[in-house]
Amino acid sequence: MWWVGRSERSAHIFWMIPLSVLDLAPIVEGGDVAQALANSRDLAVNAERLGYNRFWLAEHHAMPGIASAATALTIMNAAAATKRIRVGAGGIMLPNHAPIIIAEQFGTLEALFPGRIDLGLGRAPGGDGLTARALRRTLMGGEDRFPQDVLELQAMLGPSEPGQRLHVVPGEGSNTPLWILGSSTFGAQLAAALGLPFAFASHFAPQQMMNAIEIYRATFRPSEQLQKPYVMLGFNIFAAPTDEEGRYLATSLMQAFASLRRGEPKRLQAPNADFEASLSDMERAQLEQVLQCSAIGSPDTVKRSVDTFIARTGADELILASHIFDHAARVRAYEITAQVCGIA
Repeated sequence: MWWVGRSERSAHIFWMIPLSVLDLAPIVEGGDVAQALANSRDLAVNAERLGYNRFWLAEHHAMPGIASAATALTIMNAAAATKRIRVGAGGIMLPNHAPIIIAEQFGTLEALFPGRIDLGLGRAPGGDGLTARALRRTLMGGEDRFPQDVLELQAMLGPSEPGQRLHVVPGEGSNTPLWILGSSTFGAQLAAALGLPFAFASHFAPQQMMNAIEIYRATFRPSEQLQKPYVMLGFNIFAAPTDEEGRYLATSLMQAFASLRRGEPKRLQAPNADFEASLSDMERAQLEQVLQCSAIGSPDTVKRSVDTFIARTGADELILASHIFDHAARVRAYEITAQVCGIA
């Protein structure tokens, strides 16, 4: 839905779609896990104040710069500090867990915070092979079982059936809404087949975004949970008073991507104005590709970037990631974005 407003200089399209927040509870250089979780909680409070629709946390393991590994607990941390905003997982990496464990965790969350919990499901391990083995003890099945595990989990969260022998309490009858997450066309196909909303990780893997959106919408089958396709897309936000400051803040994420590609993950580093000059041509090209779905700069630049992205994709919702070193600057980035996009 959109409407056209006019200023003295030009006409602008204001896209009226929900905006949400994706948080990884970043652990910054010089900080610790306790600070990261306190900042995550504070960001959830501010997201609610600013009119954001959801606050999601992502499961990653053995990452020195990310504190959201125990995702259900970090969701509880955010939900307990807020009253209205939806809080959930973006996502739970289901191959790491027995479905019954996730059903119990999210059934408990739904009981504590009724009508506010989302369960996004992904099939990546969220860590390296060694960590995956430690989580699952065995790699048998794993990602190949993902569709079956989603159906099993969905049944556990649904109403009990006559003759049912296994009862999951808490969980049964909670009907916690499920989402399928993806960074390829596989997730799009599964979400469409099951009639579930689809969230695409375009904030770090944009290559197959348009193809995945097309497949999802073209093959979607209505379900009890969802009658028509619903696409939420990841998008990076580095909003600041000026373009120069926005680019400077974004160098923390650039450093994180570069160190991960080099096999040297670190805590989130402070911005470095000279960092881009230190990159090889190949690294610079990789970063440009990864950051395609981003708004970096002043309020006008951010508004223009968001409008262009929504016009290109027809997204039903955006989930915004802002991996900024300084917590106050991160909150300010979400404030600027909420103001220029008209949700605050």
